[in-house]
Amino acid sequence: MSAVTRATRRRTVALGVWSGFALLYLFLPVFLIVAFSFNDPSGRFNFTWQGFTLDQWKDPFSVEGLGTAFRNSLEIAALSVVVSVILGTLVALALARYHFRGRSPLGLFLFLPLATPDVVMGASLLGLFLTMNVATGFATILIAHVMFNIAYVVVTVLARLQGMDAHLEEAAMDLGANEWTTFRLVTLPLIAPGVAAAAMLAFVLSIDDYIVTSFNAGTTSTFPLYIFGAARQGVPPQVNVLATALLFAVVLLMVGNVAYQRRLARRDAAA
Repeated sequence: MSAVTRATRRRTVALGVWSGFALLYLFLPVFLIVAFSFNDPSGRFNFTWQGFTLDQWKDPFSVEGLGTAFRNSLEIAALSVVVSVILGTLVALALARYHFRGRSPLGLFLFLPLATPDVVMGASLLGLFLTMNVATGFATILIAHVMFNIAYVVVTVLARLQGMDAHLEEAAMDLGANEWTTFRLVTLPLIAPGVAAAAMLAFVLSIDDYIVTSFNAGTTSTFPLYIFGAARQGVPPQVNVLATALLFAVVLLMVGNVAYQRRLARRDAAA
């Protein structure tokens, strides 16, 4: 074995070890959340391991206020995903397929929510709602989440559109399809993976947001707001149970999406 080959192998092993430590560093808090969902704490604080139990999994909504906060987060996340995916996909199509006055500034402004600190965005939205005499609550949280989710949807779907061959749409229209038929039968199936990825990203960002939500929540409680409030007196293990359930749901969706894309790829290869 030559010296170059040995050096390459050592670099490969070192890179693998370094990557393993990096992943362990990233996922260690996640593993702790899952583990402590099975903890049996003797007091209010679920910070030290006391023993294994399934009691919290039997009734994860036994803590007062937790079920309402969790339901609010799910409803806001689902509604914001629907609205932001529809609007963001249309904006991405406009930017990718049409040339109009103001196209370049629009693309620039879409990146501002991505670069703006959450504190600034939350405070700005609160000032806007107070100026317009809009009572903060469920609706203002939804508006705020749609606002920052649209930018992420546009960026994700636009990347998929830029990698798509526009001649496929032209061929469909040459064969007699109108704009709606072309979008429904050609464009949408091709950009569906990007739309699905954008929807999952928007859902996670919405259900995870604390800073923007805290400025515009009013008396409405969400899952992150409940956790922050409970942390002062002790986070109940039911919080870990619901967080673990969300984690498993997201992982299952990701695995299902990957399996579906591979099945489509095999079908296209066979055709």
